[in-house]
Amino acid sequence: MFPYKKAVVIGATSGIGWALAERMIENGVHVIVVGRRKERLDEFVEKHGTDKATPIVFDITKLESISDFVEDVTKKHPDLDCVVLNAGIQRAFNFAKPETVDFKVIHEEFTTNYFSYLQLTTAFLPFFQAKKDQTALIYNTSALGLVPIARVSNYCASKAALHSMLLCIRWQLRNGPGNVKIVELAPPAVQTELHDERHQPDIKNGRSMGMPIGEFTDEAWEGLVKGDDEIWVGAMSKSHGLGWEQQRQAAFKIMNERLEVMMAAMKAS
Repeated sequence: MFPYKKAVVIGATSGIGWALAERMIENGVHVIVVGRRKERLDEFVEKHGTDKATPIVFDITKLESISDFVEDVTKKHPDLDCVVLNAGIQRAFNFAKPETVDFKVIHEEFTTNYFSYLQLTTAFLPFFQAKKDQTALIYNTSALGLVPIARVSNYCASKAALHSMLLCIRWQLRNGPGNVKIVELAPPAVQTELHDERHQPDIKNGRSMGMPIGEFTDEAWEGLVKGDDEIWVGAMSKSHGLGWEQQRQAAFKIMNERLEVMMAAMKAS
């Protein structure tokens, strides 16, 4: 059983965010759907009803507005216990043709996929840390954060950065305060508008690329209900170096435990 009763889903206007929000509603969760496209949020609420869904129009790339957004949400919804950070964009770059690389787009992609997630995390954490019951921050990363493909290099780098950061945040929160669960949901390619030709002109019929959204949602939901900290969805995600990733995380644990012992000894001396 999914343990949370009210969730914010950021990036809920299509694809994975929309599908997860619907699955939550099917399981009795009230969902606060967040995104830039008001018409899509209105469509979602009209479909499910105001008793099950609340819309908020917000652009997470407006970093200066995140604190006010979170303060408003948590004041209006003091029973909030889950946030899904799902919004993301993917763009192709060819550094063999450096004149074609647009750094405005580079920054936009990293801001959307990484910096906004960190700022949302730090804004929501004090609210969740003050709660006695378990809460959760659920992050949509990617199998490409472990094994990149050169075509979408900056996207892969943003997901790799987020994956590493989540390991560190989970470690730092392991003893409280609060009971905040850090969950990483790592999809393979999924049939969503992420691959649409209007975003990536070199792809034709991109919406057919990858795992069907229904299959993805079923597998992702199974991991969320089980309470897994990391949910690698699809055969491709599971085969993307998870063996050596487990070894890397074992080394991460050893290194951080030793560092804490060393720093404690230095402080005591």
